[in-house]
Amino acid sequence: MTLPAQDRLGLDIKRTEQALMSAKAAALKDVSLTVAQYAALLALADNPGISSAALARACLVSPQAMTAVLRNLDERGLIERTPHPWHQNALEVRVTDTGAELLRRADERAGRIEQRILAELAPEEQETLRGLLARCVTAIQAEPGSETG
Repeated sequence: MTLPAQDRLGLDIKRTEQALMSAKAAALKDVSLTVAQYAALLALADNPGISSAALARACLVSPQAMTAVLRNLDERGLIERTPHPWHQNALEVRVTDTGAELLRRADERAGRIEQRILAELAPEEQETLRGLLARCVTAIQAEPGSETG
């Protein structure tokens, strides 16, 4: 079954994601962070000591991509990595004071974009949208061949 372009929700979802990422990239340029670096700092601030593998999962990127992000943040003194007290092969990652200050400034900028989105939707619409997007994820991840119809 071939769907016409105007009936493909994937295009709308992708367009929305690209608009969001483009706006955040522009907003973060003033603080010299990429969207991936900002996402990593934000996740680290909420989860101090998280491993880089867990951080990659939280930020929806590959472990290899997260390694590059962390290397850059480490070189800039925005994070610190220390050996895990029980797992000698694992490193805990934390935001430094310098990183926390830069994250605060970055979050002011990126947060404005999120606020604009929220301002367009009533609270019940926000809840509905989250539910609809979750259903989309479930449908996308459904096993091939399990469709009925």
